[in-house]
Amino acid sequence: METDNQLIKQRIDKIDDMRKRGINPYPYKFDKKNSSLDIIENFSKLKKEEKADTKVSIAGRIVSSRIMGKASFIDIQDEKGKIQIYVRKDDVREDSYNLFKKFDLGDFVGVEGVVFSTKAGEVSVWAKKIELLSKSIRPLAEKWHGLKDPELRYRKRYLDLISNPKVKEIFIKRFKLINFIRNYLNKRNYIEVETPIMQPIYGGAAARPFKSHLNDLKMDVYMRVSNELYLKRLIVGGFERVYEFSKDFRNESIDSTHNPEFTMIEFYEAYADYNDMMKIVEDLFRQGCKEINGTYKIKFRNHEVDFSKPFQVLPMKDAIKKYGKIDVDSLKDNELKGRLDGLKIEYDKFSRGIAIQLLFEELVEDKLIQPTFIIEHPRETTPLCKVSRKDDSLIERFELFICGFELSNAYSELNDPVLQRKLLEDQAKQLRGGDDEANPMDEDFVEAIEMGMPPTSGVGIGIDRMMMVLTGSDSIKEVILFPFMKN
Repeated sequence: METDNQLIKQRIDKIDDMRKRGINPYPYKFDKKNSSLDIIENFSKLKKEEKADTKVSIAGRIVSSRIMGKASFIDIQDEKGKIQIYVRKDDVREDSYNLFKKFDLGDFVGVEGVVFSTKAGEVSVWAKKIELLSKSIRPLAEKWHGLKDPELRYRKRYLDLISNPKVKEIFIKRFKLINFIRNYLNKRNYIEVETPIMQPIYGGAAARPFKSHLNDLKMDVYMRVSNELYLKRLIVGGFERVYEFSKDFRNESIDSTHNPEFTMIEFYEAYADYNDMMKIVEDLFRQGCKEINGTYKIKFRNHEVDFSKPFQVLPMKDAIKKYGKIDVDSLKDNELKGRLDGLKIEYDKFSRGIAIQLLFEELVEDKLIQPTFIIEHPRETTPLCKVSRKDDSLIERFELFICGFELSNAYSELNDPVLQRKLLEDQAKQLRGGDDEANPMDEDFVEAIEMGMPPTSGVGIGIDRMMMVLTGSDSIKEVILFPFMKN
């Protein structure tokens, strides 16, 4: 079997031969007027062996060929699919046909011709002119049996897209989902904004940041872990409804639901609380699913999820009681600590609120299959949220869980500047004490809140995780075009 290097050399020799004959193997353009899908759909009613009068112009990559003496067939693949091309020596001139026979799998070609239906009833293009548009020198992967190795698929996404055309559908759906969310918010008078990716102080999430150094100003900088604090500054400044599709970066573990670089949509609305945002998030998921899938039901990890039904709303303590069979309110601190130890749940310094959250994560999360809003989180879980109107040991926060993991987070935002300063100072103390996921003190943000911020609620939704669920993709790497891979 010839090695890739030998095949590459053969193709380079072909290129040299073409150039000697005055043929450019890399021309500048081609007037592509039609797509494979449009041709197949528009001429689906042709009878067998019937030829249409319509002229078409199509281009794509050769993915299979059946070269014969005076007539041959090739299949070309474009953005929308695949179509068969019939090439006959008498129709394209002898010199063009001889050149055509030297084309390889992977080459891009342009074809002008007419549409017809073969004896088998396959809509095809009868070539009247065919030209080389780009000569490939590296052989295609696995001879079109489909690229299977996940590591290679994610590392060389271009091969994945060539070899597995259905992969492209996921990213077309991703485009449609982002477009849908953008239009959804625009219609509700939200303004799209842009905030810094490189920040002098990071914040807005319990996360370990990526750190760099800005040489010209001789200062350390951080890739953002969240854009929350900047969007709140805009609410202070007079914007009442803002959103941003943001690239965030967290220097944490990589697994099926985590990538160090990921996409979020965050939106903030003045004069609203987390109950208002719960309605918007539910509607976004329901209508987003219908928009990209044409149905309210999806299958994910052996589960069927139905977005047409009202989402469950469950306080965290009730969820622990329902799924973990533990009534945390009936337990004293030492008993709660004993439960953590018995389950071998690691923690640094005991806190009742954090203990409740850890029990929830251990005993409940993976059991939340149908869309469920978990509300009434312990106060210790975030320094950026208002205290619950029902219980001052809790906060007005919800997280949306589907199929066992979290997809959205929202607060009734804290706008008491005195309390906000105290909580961030406490966080900064924890950071200095070794908690590398605590928030640093952001003096400018606190000063902004001291100027006065109206009642506000904000939401963050992980676009990558949302795409995982809505497309039934088991790994976050399936829905990111170029996920981070180890060298």
